[in-house]
Amino acid sequence: MAKTAIILGASGLTGSILLQKLIADENYKTIKLFSRSPSKVTNKKVLDFIVDLHKPKTFAKDFNADEVFCCIGTTAAKTKDKEQYKAIDFGIPVSAATLAKQNGIPAFLVVSAMGANASSAVFYNKTKGEMEQAILKLNIEKTHIVRPSLIGGNRTEFRLGERIGQGVMGLLSPLFVGSLQKYKMIHPDAIASCLITLANSKNKQQIFSSDEIESIAKSSI
Repeated sequence: MAKTAIILGASGLTGSILLQKLIADENYKTIKLFSRSPSKVTNKKVLDFIVDLHKPKTFAKDFNADEVFCCIGTTAAKTKDKEQYKAIDFGIPVSAATLAKQNGIPAFLVVSAMGANASSAVFYNKTKGEMEQAILKLNIEKTHIVRPSLIGGNRTEFRLGERIGQGVMGLLSPLFVGSLQKYKMIHPDAIASCLITLANSKNKQQIFSSDEIESIAKSSI
């Protein structure tokens, strides 16, 4: 039976690729996008819901699907205020997962980051780790958390730090073998493919490292 999916963060690098893959996937009949601005994607499968993601109660009645894909995230460079940063990287995913649980959505998949650790002294890693813990505590039937390393690809917005990091990681990539493979730069296409594969699998694992994401993506080809 054709499914309905929800995407949060469909305008971002990974989310936009995920959206195009779901549009092309015959397993999905409806794709709901919840965001603060229209997607400008014209396809009969796609439904736009213009909402304030910080106020889940205002769109709760429309938040129904078979799966939720959460690709929301910001950066320290873009969002310098730590309170605002946490409201995005912790608040939105956890609120969405809570709403998914309340509405009986059986699957929640979220993009986190390599190094996520609730006990970390690094604010970014700590925030991601706390987000993961809060979502796991909800005990949604199928919960998958992916932790990509530095994400390659071209964003619509220029991020100098990431551009430099991508260049360095690209040069060092051949050196990342064996246990170091999880540190290799990963393409957003692989993350999107992995998310869809996990959503349609019976995999019980909940947290996936970057090398595992890459492996799952390749198995889906």
